[in-house]
Amino acid sequence: MSEFMNGLLRLRRGPWEMLASILIALGVVMLMQHYALWLYSYSFIVTLVGTVMFIIVSHFPE
Repeated sequence: MSEFMNGLLRLRRGPWEMLASILIALGVVMLMQHYALWLYSYSFIVTLVGTVMFIIVSHFPE
């Protein structure tokens, strides 16, 4: 966990890409569930933020 946090603070590609991928997956899960309308309502925003984040952090150094 310490290595992950260190990578986030030093703006390394690996940890930020993992965080962006988790956001994308979370947005898709939020889209597919049918229990809470507010989760469904925010699913597109979460997926969009994860996608844009992934595009941006793909230019970070390894």
